[in-house]
Amino acid sequence: MIVINVLLPIFALILIGYVCRKTLRLGATAASELNRFVVWLCLPALLFKSTATATLSQIWHPQFIAVYCLSTLAVFIVTLLIRFRVKKNLAEASLDGLSASYANTGYIGIPLCLLVAGPAGLEPALIATLIVVCLLFSLSVICIEVALQTESSWHQAARKVLISLCKNPLVVSPILGACWGVSGAELPAALLQFLTMLGAATTPCALVSLGAFLAHRQKGSGQGSMQLVGIKLIVHPLITGILAFYVFHLPPLWAKSALLLSALPTGTGPFMLAEYYRREASVVSRVILLSTLGSLITLSLCIYLIG
Repeated sequence: MIVINVLLPIFALILIGYVCRKTLRLGATAASELNRFVVWLCLPALLFKSTATATLSQIWHPQFIAVYCLSTLAVFIVTLLIRFRVKKNLAEASLDGLSASYANTGYIGIPLCLLVAGPAGLEPALIATLIVVCLLFSLSVICIEVALQTESSWHQAARKVLISLCKNPLVVSPILGACWGVSGAELPAALLQFLTMLGAATTPCALVSLGAFLAHRQKGSGQGSMQLVGIKLIVHPLITGILAFYVFHLPPLWAKSALLLSALPTGTGPFMLAEYYRREASVVSRVILLSTLGSLITLSLCIYLIG
């Protein structure tokens, strides 16, 4: 019942986008325009606020960071390499790797950890969110930017990649936020409220955009989406569980939280990147939808196992 209560609003938002597009309440470019709004305004605000307001005591838990980083990056890199051998396209392979490793820690992970572990579950959920939306997301953006360069000279290509990254709000905003946080200065109340309001629109707008996209007749086959769903819901938590319980021997709360957070379905991040870079989004959209459906079973199983 806990899982259903957390996941039901996600399905409702996707359904709203789907129905509104099918009934022409949203236009043909609605999915793309909503996504641009999220990428250029909402998500940067959320990333800046998250990194600017996070305290060292909240995020400095080295063993948990090691467990979640190692499992998440392992899934991302291995999936990327396997898909690159098949597709021969680094940008597409990067999106597949992101789809297999990008857990929906923000919208599902934080409320789920609070429901299961109480207030103590907030810290591991916050750390996992920062790892996913800052480190993993930025790594994927770098891979895509590298893939898009056609310069023959390595130096010219590296320069273009660096310039593109410096212009990318998804990379710049968490860096600026971290700099603000290190300075020790508090965010002015008006600025904090502005960032909170704008950041709060990230998830609903992204999910409505996804629903509107799914309402279109999709050209891509979506081949390989089930494999990515299996990696996200089974392989990712399996690796995390081994590292958390048997390698790093995390305290029970942190080990259980790591397992639960890695068993989450794919978030909207890969879809946002696919739309932003005008890549084929049929695979990532299916992965998000199918993994969210599948997580009704896997998350319930995880909650049962961790007691």
